[in-house]
Amino acid sequence: MTPSLFDNQPQPVQNPDAGRRGPALTASGLVKTFGPARALAGVDVAIGPGESLAVMGPSGSGKSTLLHVLAGIMTPDAGTVALYGDTISGLSERARTSLRRRRFGFVFQFGQLLPELPAIENVALPLMLGGVPRRDAEARATGLFGPLGLAGLEARRPGELSGGQSQRVAVARALVTAPDVIFADEPTGSLDSRSGVEVMNLLTDACRGQGAALVLVTHDRQIAGWCERTITMRDGLVSGEYRRPGTEAGDTAPGVRAASGIGSGRAATR
Repeated sequence: MTPSLFDNQPQPVQNPDAGRRGPALTASGLVKTFGPARALAGVDVAIGPGESLAVMGPSGSGKSTLLHVLAGIMTPDAGTVALYGDTISGLSERARTSLRRRRFGFVFQFGQLLPELPAIENVALPLMLGGVPRRDAEARATGLFGPLGLAGLEARRPGELSGGQSQRVAVARALVTAPDVIFADEPTGSLDSRSGVEVMNLLTDACRGQGAALVLVTHDRQIAGWCERTITMRDGLVSGEYRRPGTEAGDTAPGVRAASGIGSGRAATR
C-alpha cells in the first residue's frame, strides 16, 4: 500500500464511524424544487469512505443543489440522506449545523477565509467553534501546514497569500476536524492550472489518508479526472457515470504520484 503524506500526522478527532463497512454517504430518491423548477428529480448516489466523486453538468443541471442537500445545507422535499446509515436529512437546522461543524469539511472556489485572521487561526477555527481550547486547536492545525506546503505561512493573513496558498489553507481548514466527508465546490475554479493540480493532488491524497469521502462539483473534466468516479447530471437527474480506469468499487485510488513532489519533502510552490 502506498503511504500517504498524512500517515505520520496526528489525527485531531477520532471518526466515530471508523472501521464501519458500507457507504459513508448515501442519498435515495432526492427531490428538490424551487417554485416551478425541479432542481433534483429523484437522485440516488452513494460514496464510500476514502472515495472521491466528481459531479459534473451544465449550469442548472442540479449539481450544486445536490451538494447542498448532501451536506445538509438544504433539506430535500422528498428522499433521504444518510451518513453511515443514520438519516441526517430529517434533522433540525440546529442539529444539521452541528453535524456540518463536526463531521463535514468544506472547500469553496474562493476559499472564504476570514481576512482579519492569520492562516493558523483560519485553520484552527472549526475546532475552536467545537469547544477545543485555542492552544490545542492551533497545535492540531499546525500539524497540517507542513504536509500542505504551508510551513512558515502560519502568521500570514489571506491578503498576503497567493491564490494557491489560500486554497491550501482552505483545504487544511476542511481537514482539521478529520471529517467523514469533504464537500468541494469548484475548488480550483479561481486558480491557474498548476495551482489547481497542486490543490487537487493534496485534496485527494488527504482524503485517502484520512478515509474521508470527497464530493466535488466542477465544470472541468481534467479536475474531475482526479476523482475515482464521476457522475454527470442533466435536468435534475444523474445522466451518466464513469469510473476511472484502475479503480474498482470499494477501492481507494492509487497512492501519491512521485512526480508531484507530494510526500517527498518538497513543499508546493507559490
